[in-house]
Amino acid sequence: MAEIIILPTAADAGALVADEIVSLVKARRDAVLGLATGSTPVPVYDALRSRVDGIDVSRVRGFALDEYVGIDPAHPESYRSVITRQVVEPLGLDPALIRTPDGALATIAHAGEDYERAIAAAGGIDLQILGIGTSGHIGFNEPGSSFASRTRVKTLLAQTRADNARFFDSIDEVPMHCITQGLGTILDARHLFLLAFGEAKAQAVAGAVEGPVTSSLPGSAIQLHPHVTVVVDEAAASQLAHADYYRYAYAHKPAWQGL
Repeated sequence: MAEIIILPTAADAGALVADEIVSLVKARRDAVLGLATGSTPVPVYDALRSRVDGIDVSRVRGFALDEYVGIDPAHPESYRSVITRQVVEPLGLDPALIRTPDGALATIAHAGEDYERAIAAAGGIDLQILGIGTSGHIGFNEPGSSFASRTRVKTLLAQTRADNARFFDSIDEVPMHCITQGLGTILDARHLFLLAFGEAKAQAVAGAVEGPVTSSLPGSAIQLHPHVTVVVDEAAASQLAHADYYRYAYAHKPAWQGL
Protein backbone atom coordinates (compact mmCIF):
# COMPACT_ATOMS: atom_id res chain seq x y z
CA MET A 1 0.00 0.00 0.00
CA ALA A 2 1.18 3.51 -0.76
CA GLU A 3 2.10 5.82 2.09
CA ILE A 4 -0.37 8.71 2.08
CA ILE A 5 0.84 12.01 3.53
CA ILE A 6 -1.70 14.81 3.98
CA LEU A 7 -0.18 18.25 4.53
CA PRO A 8 -1.73 21.71 4.94
CA THR A 9 -0.40 23.29 1.75
CA ALA A 10 1.27 22.57 -1.57
CA ALA A 11 4.35 24.43 -0.31
CA ASP A 12 4.63 21.99 2.60
CA ALA A 13 4.37 19.09 0.18
CA GLY A 14 7.00 20.60 -2.10
CA ALA A 15 9.41 21.00 0.81
CA LEU A 16 8.92 17.38 1.88
CA VAL A 17 9.64 15.98 -1.57
CA ALA A 18 12.52 18.38 -2.15
CA ASP A 19 14.17 17.18 1.07
CA GLU A 20 13.91 13.60 -0.15
CA ILE A 21 15.47 14.50 -3.49
CA VAL A 22 18.35 16.27 -1.75
CA SER A 23 18.96 13.22 0.43
CA LEU A 24 19.01 11.03 -2.68
CA VAL A 25 21.47 13.28 -4.51
CA LYS A 26 23.77 13.46 -1.50
CA ALA A 27 23.81 9.67 -1.35
CA ARG A 28 24.15 9.21 -5.10
CA ARG A 29 25.69 12.07 -7.04
CA ASP A 30 24.54 10.68 -10.39
CA ALA A 31 20.96 10.06 -9.25
CA VAL A 32 18.34 9.68 -11.97
CA LEU A 33 15.22 11.78 -11.48
CA GLY A 34 11.90 11.36 -13.24
CA LEU A 35 10.59 14.86 -13.91
CA ALA A 36 6.94 15.82 -14.26
CA THR A 37 5.64 19.05 -15.76
CA GLY A 38 2.49 21.10 -15.28
CA SER A 39 1.62 23.13 -12.20
CA THR A 40 1.66 20.27 -9.68
CA PRO A 41 5.44 19.73 -9.31
CA VAL A 42 6.29 23.45 -9.25
CA PRO A 43 6.34 23.61 -5.41
CA VAL A 44 8.94 20.83 -5.43
CA TYR A 45 11.15 22.62 -7.92
CA ASP A 46 10.74 25.93 -6.07
CA ALA A 47 11.75 24.30 -2.78
CA LEU A 48 14.78 22.68 -4.38
CA ARG A 49 16.28 26.02 -5.41
CA SER A 50 17.42 26.93 -1.90
CA ARG A 51 18.25 23.36 -0.95
CA VAL A 52 20.80 22.62 -3.68
CA ASP A 53 23.14 25.44 -2.68
CA GLY A 54 26.49 23.86 -1.91
CA ILE A 55 25.48 20.47 -3.31
CA ASP A 56 27.21 19.01 -6.36
CA VAL A 57 24.43 18.43 -8.89
CA SER A 58 26.70 18.30 -11.94
CA ARG A 59 26.13 14.56 -12.44
CA VAL A 60 22.39 14.43 -11.72
CA ARG A 61 20.44 12.96 -14.61
CA GLY A 62 16.79 13.37 -15.48
CA PHE A 63 14.05 12.09 -17.76
CA ALA A 64 10.82 13.97 -18.40
CA LEU A 65 7.59 12.01 -18.45
CA ASP A 66 6.28 13.26 -21.76
CA GLU A 67 6.31 15.73 -24.63
CA TYR A 68 3.85 17.04 -27.18
CA VAL A 69 4.17 15.58 -30.67
CA GLY A 70 5.05 18.05 -33.40
CA ILE A 71 5.64 21.01 -31.10
CA ASP A 72 8.70 23.15 -31.77
CA PRO A 73 11.21 22.35 -28.98
CA ALA A 74 11.79 26.11 -28.68
CA HIS A 75 8.07 26.75 -28.03
CA PRO A 76 7.74 28.04 -24.45
CA GLU A 77 5.21 25.30 -23.63
CA SER A 78 7.16 22.40 -25.07
CA TYR A 79 8.12 20.25 -22.13
CA ARG A 80 11.76 20.59 -23.09
CA SER A 81 11.40 24.35 -22.57
CA VAL A 82 9.39 23.92 -19.37
CA ILE A 83 11.92 21.53 -17.83
CA THR A 84 14.77 23.85 -18.83
CA ARG A 85 13.00 26.86 -17.34
CA GLN A 86 11.69 25.26 -14.15
CA VAL A 87 14.38 22.71 -13.33
CA VAL A 88 17.61 22.76 -15.31
CA GLU A 89 18.47 26.46 -15.14
CA PRO A 90 17.28 27.24 -11.58
CA LEU A 91 18.99 24.18 -10.10
CA GLY A 92 22.15 24.40 -12.16
CA LEU A 93 21.80 20.96 -13.72
CA ASP A 94 23.77 19.91 -16.78
CA PRO A 95 21.32 20.25 -19.70
CA ALA A 96 23.12 17.46 -21.56
CA LEU A 97 22.05 15.04 -18.81
CA ILE A 98 18.35 15.99 -18.79
CA ARG A 99 16.21 14.43 -21.50
CA THR A 100 12.67 14.73 -22.76
CA PRO A 101 11.01 12.37 -25.24
CA ASP A 102 11.60 13.43 -28.83
CA GLY A 103 8.32 14.67 -30.26
CA ALA A 104 9.71 15.51 -33.71
CA LEU A 105 7.55 14.08 -36.48
CA ALA A 106 10.60 12.94 -38.46
CA THR A 107 11.71 10.51 -35.74
CA ILE A 108 8.46 9.79 -33.93
CA ALA A 109 8.17 6.22 -35.25
CA HIS A 110 11.09 5.04 -33.11
CA ALA A 111 11.23 7.80 -30.48
CA GLY A 112 9.54 5.66 -27.83
CA GLU A 113 12.01 2.81 -28.20
CA ASP A 114 14.90 5.28 -28.18
CA TYR A 115 13.68 6.78 -24.91
CA GLU A 116 13.25 3.39 -23.28
CA ARG A 117 16.83 2.49 -24.23
CA ALA A 118 18.12 5.76 -22.79
CA ILE A 119 16.38 5.17 -19.46
CA ALA A 120 17.73 1.62 -19.30
CA ALA A 121 21.25 2.83 -20.15
CA ALA A 122 21.06 5.27 -17.23
CA GLY A 123 20.27 2.38 -14.88
CA GLY A 124 16.61 3.23 -14.47
CA ILE A 125 14.91 6.06 -12.61
CA ASP A 126 15.60 6.39 -8.89
CA LEU A 127 12.80 8.80 -7.96
CA GLN A 128 9.83 9.61 -10.18
CA ILE A 129 7.72 12.71 -9.58
CA LEU A 130 4.12 12.33 -10.72
CA GLY A 131 1.02 14.45 -10.87
CA ILE A 132 -2.45 13.14 -11.61
CA GLY A 133 -5.00 14.60 -14.01
CA THR A 134 -8.70 15.07 -13.34
CA SER A 135 -9.29 12.03 -15.58
CA GLY A 136 -6.91 10.01 -13.42
CA HIS A 137 -4.10 10.07 -15.97
CA ILE A 138 -0.45 9.95 -14.93
CA GLY A 139 2.06 11.10 -17.48
CA PHE A 140 -0.18 11.31 -20.52
CA ASN A 141 -1.52 7.79 -19.98
CA GLU A 142 -5.21 8.41 -20.49
CA PRO A 143 -7.97 6.04 -19.30
CA GLY A 144 -7.69 2.69 -21.05
CA SER A 145 -3.88 2.68 -21.06
CA SER A 146 -2.28 -0.70 -20.50
CA PHE A 147 -0.43 -1.21 -17.23
CA ALA A 148 2.30 -2.87 -19.30
CA SER A 149 2.63 0.07 -21.71
CA ARG A 150 6.00 1.60 -22.58
CA THR A 151 6.92 5.00 -24.02
CA ARG A 152 4.70 5.62 -27.04
CA VAL A 153 2.46 8.11 -28.86
CA LYS A 154 -1.02 8.74 -27.44
CA THR A 155 -4.02 10.87 -28.39
CA LEU A 156 -4.97 13.36 -25.68
CA LEU A 157 -8.49 13.44 -24.30
CA ALA A 158 -10.52 16.58 -24.88
CA GLN A 159 -10.56 17.09 -21.10
CA THR A 160 -6.77 16.91 -20.89
CA ARG A 161 -6.40 19.42 -23.71
CA ALA A 162 -8.91 21.69 -21.96
CA ASP A 163 -6.99 21.37 -18.68
CA ASN A 164 -3.74 22.31 -20.45
CA ALA A 165 -5.23 25.15 -22.49
CA ARG A 166 -4.36 27.57 -19.67
CA PHE A 167 -0.72 27.26 -20.74
CA PHE A 168 -1.54 28.27 -24.35
CA ASP A 169 -3.39 31.16 -25.98
CA SER A 170 -6.31 28.85 -26.79
CA ILE A 171 -7.30 25.19 -26.70
CA ASP A 172 -6.77 25.04 -30.45
CA GLU A 173 -3.04 25.51 -29.86
CA VAL A 174 -2.80 22.50 -27.53
CA PRO A 175 -1.38 19.59 -29.56
CA MET A 176 -3.64 16.60 -30.16
CA HIS A 177 -0.92 13.99 -29.63
CA CYS A 178 1.87 13.35 -27.17
CA ILE A 179 4.68 10.92 -26.55
CA THR A 180 4.63 9.66 -22.98
CA GLN A 181 6.33 7.17 -20.75
CA GLY A 182 4.00 4.20 -20.38
CA LEU A 183 2.53 2.95 -17.13
CA GLY A 184 4.94 0.02 -17.28
CA THR A 185 7.84 2.45 -17.68
CA ILE A 186 6.67 4.53 -14.73
CA LEU A 187 6.24 1.46 -12.54
CA ASP A 188 9.87 0.52 -13.21
CA ALA A 189 11.08 3.55 -11.21
CA ARG A 190 12.39 2.67 -7.77
CA HIS A 191 10.39 5.24 -5.79
CA LEU A 192 7.23 7.02 -6.96
CA PHE A 193 6.08 10.34 -5.51
CA LEU A 194 2.55 11.24 -6.59
CA LEU A 195 1.46 14.78 -5.73
CA ALA A 196 -1.96 16.39 -5.99
CA PHE A 197 -3.34 19.70 -4.78
CA GLY A 198 -6.80 21.22 -4.79
CA GLU A 199 -10.36 19.93 -4.63
CA ALA A 200 -10.45 19.33 -8.39
CA LYS A 201 -8.01 16.45 -7.90
CA ALA A 202 -9.83 14.87 -4.94
CA GLN A 203 -11.85 12.32 -6.91
CA ALA A 204 -8.84 11.18 -8.94
CA VAL A 205 -6.73 10.84 -5.79
CA ALA A 206 -9.37 8.77 -4.01
CA GLY A 207 -9.71 6.51 -7.02
CA ALA A 208 -5.98 6.06 -7.43
CA VAL A 209 -5.35 5.30 -3.77
CA GLU A 210 -8.49 3.55 -2.54
CA GLY A 211 -10.39 2.48 -5.65
CA PRO A 212 -10.03 -0.69 -7.70
CA VAL A 213 -6.93 -1.16 -9.82
CA THR A 214 -8.29 -0.49 -13.29
CA SER A 215 -7.10 0.88 -16.60
CA SER A 216 -10.14 3.16 -16.49
CA LEU A 217 -8.20 5.14 -13.89
CA PRO A 218 -4.52 4.94 -14.84
CA GLY A 219 -3.38 6.46 -11.56
CA SER A 220 -4.57 3.33 -9.77
CA ALA A 221 -1.51 1.59 -11.22
CA ILE A 222 0.48 3.01 -8.31
CA GLN A 223 -1.17 0.38 -6.10
CA LEU A 224 0.96 -2.21 -7.92
CA HIS A 225 4.25 -0.53 -6.95
CA PRO A 226 6.16 -1.51 -3.79
CA HIS A 227 7.42 1.99 -2.92
CA VAL A 228 4.95 4.82 -3.44
CA THR A 229 4.54 8.04 -1.49
CA VAL A 230 1.39 10.06 -2.17
CA VAL A 231 1.61 13.66 -0.95
CA VAL A 232 -1.57 15.76 -1.04
CA ASP A 233 -3.03 18.86 0.54
CA GLU A 234 -6.23 18.84 2.57
CA ALA A 235 -8.41 19.73 -0.42
CA ALA A 236 -7.06 16.91 -2.59
CA ALA A 237 -7.51 14.53 0.36
CA SER A 238 -11.14 15.50 0.91
CA GLN A 239 -12.62 12.35 -0.67
CA LEU A 240 -10.28 9.83 0.93
CA ALA A 241 -12.32 7.43 3.05
CA HIS A 242 -9.39 6.67 5.35
CA ALA A 243 -7.88 10.15 5.62
CA ASP A 244 -7.92 10.08 9.43
CA TYR A 245 -5.92 6.86 9.44
CA TYR A 246 -3.36 8.30 7.01
CA ARG A 247 -2.90 11.34 9.25
CA TYR A 248 -2.54 9.15 12.34
CA ALA A 249 -0.06 6.79 10.68
CA TYR A 250 2.15 9.62 9.43
CA ALA A 251 2.05 11.46 12.77
CA HIS A 252 3.25 8.30 14.56
CA LYS A 253 5.74 7.09 11.97
CA PRO A 254 9.15 6.13 13.43
CA ALA A 255 11.77 8.72 12.51
CA TRP A 256 14.20 6.03 11.39
CA GLN A 257 11.78 4.68 8.80
CA GLY A 258 12.15 7.48 6.25
CA LEU A 259 9.92 7.83 3.22
